[in-house]
Amino acid sequence: MVTPRKKASSTVGFIDNYCQAYQNLFSDVRNYEAFKLLHLGMLSEIPRKSLPKIARAVGLKDSQGLNYFLKEADWDVEQVKEVRLWLTKLLIGEREIILCLDETGDAKKGKATDYVAKQYIGNLGKTKNGIVSVNAYAVVEGITYPLLFKIFKPQKCLKAEDTYKSKPQLAVEIIKELQKCNFKIKLVLADSLYGESGNVITALEKSNLEYIVAIRSNHKVWMFGKERKRYNSWKPYQQKLSRKKSETRYIREIIFGKRKHVRFYQISKKEDKNPESKDTWFIMTNKKGKITSTIASEYSLRNWIEYAFKQVKNELGWADFRVTDYHSIERWWELVMSSYLLVSIQANYFQLETVSSDSHTQDSTVKFSVSFSFSQHPWWESGQTWKSSLNNLRLIIQPLIFFNLLQPWLSVFPNRYLQLGLSELINIMNRFRASPSLQNQSLEHLFSVA
Repeated sequence: MVTPRKKASSTVGFIDNYCQAYQNLFSDVRNYEAFKLLHLGMLSEIPRKSLPKIARAVGLKDSQGLNYFLKEADWDVEQVKEVRLWLTKLLIGEREIILCLDETGDAKKGKATDYVAKQYIGNLGKTKNGIVSVNAYAVVEGITYPLLFKIFKPQKCLKAEDTYKSKPQLAVEIIKELQKCNFKIKLVLADSLYGESGNVITALEKSNLEYIVAIRSNHKVWMFGKERKRYNSWKPYQQKLSRKKSETRYIREIIFGKRKHVRFYQISKKEDKNPESKDTWFIMTNKKGKITSTIASEYSLRNWIEYAFKQVKNELGWADFRVTDYHSIERWWELVMSSYLLVSIQANYFQLETVSSDSHTQDSTVKFSVSFSFSQHPWWESGQTWKSSLNNLRLIIQPLIFFNLLQPWLSVFPNRYLQLGLSELINIMNRFRASPSLQNQSLEHLFSVA
């Protein structure tokens, strides 16, 4: 006789709905419950996502179970990544992505943590003891989606089984992996670390991928005979800035000898001829056609994505792991990426819902009415950004988080009416509909593909 599998305890409707796609990856129901609870904790508003604080927020007596899940439990981080990428591809469909490559680093004290060394930390702008990874994100219609990350292993930190790989080499591996996953890459954006790398540019050219990359002011270009470098006239354009008015900037093309398929541009906040100015940037691209009026705005997406990921890191706890072995760190980062995708899925849904509410079909009216009550909350954000999506999801999980935090007091000072009221409110929150892209999928088919 086969013993039926125990049903996992529920969290909040939209989290349970999302996590169902991963359920068959966990043979032990307790591990699956920990998987869901960590998503709930990472989405919560607690400022530092340490396991003890997450445990209290999600209603656990202590963090031992979460710590075991992160460090010792039997589950495969590669399988979780595969399902996450499958879900991402499912959501994006046949739409093309703008791929952004970037590294991110965080300061870490001591020498006990794997691959922590004194190295350049890009987001800090200086050399410091820390850990660095190369990350890839997709942009589709204004929403960012997490794709892949790879840890950078400094030479002095290599273990016996490790092979040293530079950050550009890791970036090339990421590009190849995404192509194997059949993501349709429209454009690749990267900073000068990758723009100055022959390996990265060669890989992009061989794959016939369009790119816009930053280069240094002293970037060398081969010229022959009497060829010379010349600058076209500055052309003004309007640069959109996050939560600020547009800013007038200037761009001009730099031509080395005869114009070739790879082109070079200088961007400045003013008509400045000084290439060493802090307010000037240089980019290189293989895009064709009349691109002077659009190239700068396209490249600016990279800065926007970099800023957005800093938000993600801070909000979801990328650097809040309290483990020292990379096996556990990688698991933590993958859980952050999964939580990131969960928010992106809902951001996509909020975007579609806004469009639907502007139309007049019967189906659109139904879609709009489903979450209309939730949107009456005075803190509900009508924006379609990732951050506004996270804000709204936090409002949905708020009653459960508050209930968990109040439980110790309710055991000291019982209040049946408060308990009943909070339980009823939590049940209402569970009515919040998740993204239809997940609701309508056959999970058996999903598992077989993953």
